[in-house]
Amino acid sequence: MGLLNSVSFQRLQGGIDAAYKRQNVLANNVANEDTPNFKRSDVSFESFLQQQESGIKPTLNAKVTDSRHFHFGTNRIVPAAVVSTDETTSMNNNDNNVDVEREMALSAENQLRYSSYVEQINSQISMMRAVIQGG
Repeated sequence: MGLLNSVSFQRLQGGIDAAYKRQNVLANNVANEDTPNFKRSDVSFESFLQQQESGIKPTLNAKVTDSRHFHFGTNRIVPAAVVSTDETTSMNNNDNNVDVEREMALSAENQLRYSSYVEQINSQISMMRAVIQGG
């Protein structure tokens, strides 16, 4: 097994990918602030990861491509980020539901989340480097 193939690295990579996708979705929401009938989108990742870790809702299953494969649990699978659109709300007279202040706050939160994921990856790589170099 490679050093960077551990479950923790895969989850951090999934978090970075989700943060990247979320930033693009939030930017698209802001760009369409005045577009009639536009409905904002959001990205779900962390909630899926929490459900997976707590065992509340094991909705993620391993892909089995052959009947001879072992069936195993979801503890090693990293969920993918899912983009969802909020079709139920409307904030403006033109049926648009984008609140720019909320989108900017979510963007700032996403930037902090992204930075923490990168910091955790850097920390793990530094620890591995110290072990490999013997110091």
